[in-house]
Amino acid sequence: MTVQTPVLRLKDIVKTFPGVRALDGVSLSILPGEVHALMGENGAGKSTLMKVLGGIHQPDEGQIIVDEEPVVMAGPLDAKAKGIVFIHQELSLADELSVAENIYLGELPRKRFGLVDWQQLEAKTNAILSKLKVGFDAATRVGDLSIANQQMVEIARALTVDAKAVVFDEPTASLTDAEKVVLFEVIADLQSQGVGIAYISHRMEEIFKITDRISVLRDGQYQGTVNTVDVNEESVTQMMIGRKLDLTRNEQRHEIGEVALEVRDLSCGDLYRDVSFEVRRGEVLGFYGLVGAGRTEIAETLFGLRTPSSGSILIDGEEVRINSPHDAIERRISLVPEDRKAQGLVLGMNCRDNMTLPQIADLKSGPFVAESAELEIFDEYREKLDIRTPGWKQTVGNLSGGNQQKIVIGKWLSMRPDVLIVDEPTRGIDVGSKAEIHNLLRELAAQGYAVIVISSEMPEVLHVADRIVAMYSGQIMRTFTSEEVTEENLISAISGLRLDQAV
Repeated sequence: MTVQTPVLRLKDIVKTFPGVRALDGVSLSILPGEVHALMGENGAGKSTLMKVLGGIHQPDEGQIIVDEEPVVMAGPLDAKAKGIVFIHQELSLADELSVAENIYLGELPRKRFGLVDWQQLEAKTNAILSKLKVGFDAATRVGDLSIANQQMVEIARALTVDAKAVVFDEPTASLTDAEKVVLFEVIADLQSQGVGIAYISHRMEEIFKITDRISVLRDGQYQGTVNTVDVNEESVTQMMIGRKLDLTRNEQRHEIGEVALEVRDLSCGDLYRDVSFEVRRGEVLGFYGLVGAGRTEIAETLFGLRTPSSGSILIDGEEVRINSPHDAIERRISLVPEDRKAQGLVLGMNCRDNMTLPQIADLKSGPFVAESAELEIFDEYREKLDIRTPGWKQTVGNLSGGNQQKIVIGKWLSMRPDVLIVDEPTRGIDVGSKAEIHNLLRELAAQGYAVIVISSEMPEVLHVADRIVAMYSGQIMRTFTSEEVTEENLISAISGLRLDQAV
């Protein structure tokens, strides 16, 4: 059997930050034409390792080897010049520029006298976009695209260079099922050309569908590499978290109380219409549907970010008007938003101040904020959510995506709401942390909170919800109890079948 030479090797990489040894002698190799998964809990070192590879961080020890030649990565452009391309989970696009300008930013084709060759630029871009089967062209302004389509623009960047290895970091987090199929076709095409693929994802079904090998990090240390066909989800999870994880539904029943929030015939333009539901104290109500079904827009209306065109909202049986987030907070409604960076955090602020920001006015001691009260809140939710940070002074922008999400959840839990709305609560979070958050949501319901969970992951809503609202194109198709719901009837309902068909 011929032994393949890796297109990329990371050898004995060490990286230390103040108070944290983020990488401790990590080694990894990517073979030509393989899809190699990199897995680990949030804070395991995956992002740091990729930042070392991309030249954002310089390693304290170890080597980066491309085509058997040791190299030094001076920065992202240097990495790209050496054939290492990154598709990041967090978008890094310029909204005011066109799709073509974003894809070829820094490498725009030129004519005489340095003028941009716009005709060539658009032709090259449209050729790439045709491979991705998207519904927009080179001239489209990026800021006018949906988050999912912006992710496709990020992916298009990988197709502009003669890549040796492409790193995909949670590439499907914002994609529809149809877009995922196209992405996997693109990855297969890159494989056929001998390009090595590093694939970072918390979605086990994707890992077992498209990868050849899996490498696992835990607490900055390399745990091993296995062939995907030789393992299952349980064994990989044990490698990641060092223990066996129970992913079965928590069947413990608790008392369901009075209706905390009721919505009657609520509409908001073309976003959703004639929506009616209720959520009781002690209950987790799940919302499930395809992208564009209207789930997030309903949550934003309940939190005062959108104004309904008709219908009513009742809290404890009394009709209320919610015109702003301040109104919602006054009525003890909290929203953990879908986009943690744009809507949930101040990235340049420390962990403690992010977590206590909505309640600063209530934490004052005279004219000053009581730091002891702030620290008490931070310490409580740091422990409850297992937030991995050297301390409260750490800048939130320096945390991993999963730990950033935990800060947002902790911020709104600390408000002790009656109604807690969580939109995609575990997006970009590893399986261990997911289980912790799921258990926390169930515990909150048991304590009498009314919890609404919006999720694009069917296993999540099946696992955590007492009832599930199935939505399609701005309408509620059916509401299922946990006893009657199945994967089949849930899929039928969110696919637009009539109520009498979705059984």
